[in-house]
Amino acid sequence: MLDVCLLGTGGMMPLPYRWLTALMVRYNGSSLLIDCGEGTQIAIKEKGWSFKPIDVICFTHYHGDHISGLPGLLLTMGNADRTEPLTLVGPRGLERVVNALRVIAPELPFPIKYVEITEPEQTFEMNGYRLKAFRVNHNVLCYGYTMEVDRAGKFDVERATAAQIPQRYWGVLQKGETVEAEGQTYTPDMVLGPQRKGIKLTYCTDTRPTDSIRNNAKGSDLFICEGMYGEKDKQKKAKEYKHMTFYEAASLAKEADVGELWLTHYSPSLTRPEEYMDDVREIFPRAIAAKDRRTAELVFED
Repeated sequence: MLDVCLLGTGGMMPLPYRWLTALMVRYNGSSLLIDCGEGTQIAIKEKGWSFKPIDVICFTHYHGDHISGLPGLLLTMGNADRTEPLTLVGPRGLERVVNALRVIAPELPFPIKYVEITEPEQTFEMNGYRLKAFRVNHNVLCYGYTMEVDRAGKFDVERATAAQIPQRYWGVLQKGETVEAEGQTYTPDMVLGPQRKGIKLTYCTDTRPTDSIRNNAKGSDLFICEGMYGEKDKQKKAKEYKHMTFYEAASLAKEADVGELWLTHYSPSLTRPEEYMDDVREIFPRAIAAKDRRTAELVFED
């Protein structure tokens, strides 16, 4: 199960009722944060979640509204006597950018591991899930992310019994691990059925529509996508500044056949995004104009 919380939904500048875009995902005792704009700490506090389990922070790009909250968050983690390593993932220049920000957070009691994305698409295995970064189209180098949790096939007791596999190894095989014992090798495919549908989450912001988004979001249970503008007369501005309209995001959701779309990263001038949703849902009915702290539990299908 993934606990997903869109901590903030604002783009460019925070508003009294809208923090800057940040996403937090909890899985199996650890937490992943994507982007960390101004106000992210307050948004986490308002949600009632903890900073302590955050062990990975990803950045889509290095504009201030996506990373300016990092120094304060690092200081808070340090003041809480954190000693566990923190992994940061982001486009080229990650360590240089973070070290510049750390001028005001120089001493930390925990190590930072820097993982720079060097390819148009790059996959990382961590904490029991698969994280894939894919390049999008903004006016600086920018990436979207998918997070996937795989689910093994059902354990087949009859096959395990017929293969005379000792019962004491069943649990290990069910976890997908190979067992070598007593001169025999037992592999998971001997006892597991076909792989079942897992959980998939896709997040992207600050971009024009791209094939990389369309392809990587394919079949996502939840697709969180920027909708900078709801006004239809803002199409030209969206193209100029390389952002998306609600309607472009909805078209991507439809083409990628996702389970649900949450719009985010609204322009500060867009005070009532819900007013445009009737037209958006004509394109993709399962679209939501997300508000700060919108939360979902993504679970395996029965």
